[in-house]
Amino acid sequence: MNFKTYAKLANAALISVLTLIFVGAIVRVTGAGMGCPDWPTCWGMLIPPTSVEEVDFGKLDIEKFQRKAERMGRDPSTISHESLRAEFNSRHVWTEFTNRLFSLPVGFFSLATFIASFHLRKSRPLLFWLSFAGLLLVLANAWMGARVVYSGIAPGVLSTHLALAMALIGVLTYCVWAGVEHPLKVKMTGNTKLVRMTVLALLVLVVIEGILGTQIREMTDELAKARLDVPRETWIGELEQSMTYVIHRSFSWLLLFTSVFAFSLAKKHQPDGVTPSQIGVLAIMFIQMILGVVMAQIHIYSWAQVLHVGLAAILLALVFRWFLITPNEKRPLAESS
Repeated sequence: MNFKTYAKLANAALISVLTLIFVGAIVRVTGAGMGCPDWPTCWGMLIPPTSVEEVDFGKLDIEKFQRKAERMGRDPSTISHESLRAEFNSRHVWTEFTNRLFSLPVGFFSLATFIASFHLRKSRPLLFWLSFAGLLLVLANAWMGARVVYSGIAPGVLSTHLALAMALIGVLTYCVWAGVEHPLKVKMTGNTKLVRMTVLALLVLVVIEGILGTQIREMTDELAKARLDVPRETWIGELEQSMTYVIHRSFSWLLLFTSVFAFSLAKKHQPDGVTPSQIGVLAIMFIQMILGVVMAQIHIYSWAQVLHVGLAAILLALVFRWFLITPNEKRPLAESS
């Protein structure tokens, strides 16, 4: 198996993870996270039901549902076959089940990437171990997916779920970059150390902003549960009372400034011009700023939330790739344009 095959598998794994994050965001904004209240089955079935009439409530483990209700702060005595029947929502069922289906390619391509890395374990041991780490992260997040269901979508569990996904993005981005015969390093002139440090700062800022964004997502999830009859546009006023939200919103301007500065340095010091990934970083930053303004000043639209989360994941991958392709004066690799 050659480098080309490995790179294709790693790239497929990365794309499948990014796609899954978009689908997961749809699940969260639609409130379909508990559409399948059990795992790995859905309403006790391998293929989820399309209507409540298809569910055999007598076969469901009612005590398991009661224990989960108790963890969610609900009175377990209120959980019965009748209450579960009333909570059934076919649209939520299939939205959540689609999310589970999109997780299958992640596992398949991550396993294939690890298998393909065996021929690199002597020439590039780091790549082999990172491929193994990627597979472990997938397995850990699959387990966390079950915890999300069993915990009743507890905020801390959801944050851990997303954090593991972000770590997986970083690992797979490195595997895609290093999984070729000659890893790309752009040609640069002048002070390459300044460029590399600026991109590193941008990467750190993206991670911090992502952590803050996760906290905001938990806040909006709680508002969605507690404000069922309140218009979403009224959430902005409540969010502005949170220091985390204010910091997240203000921090985005620092991100924009840093990305513009890094891009200007790239244009100045790269004789062959900027790369598509660098252009992508700047484009996503401006789109994210527009989405932020829309949600802060107009309305917290569901589609804006989905794009905001999904583009943040792509931004993380692109900024990390930017850092990887920026030459290191101390450890230069073969240059390539």
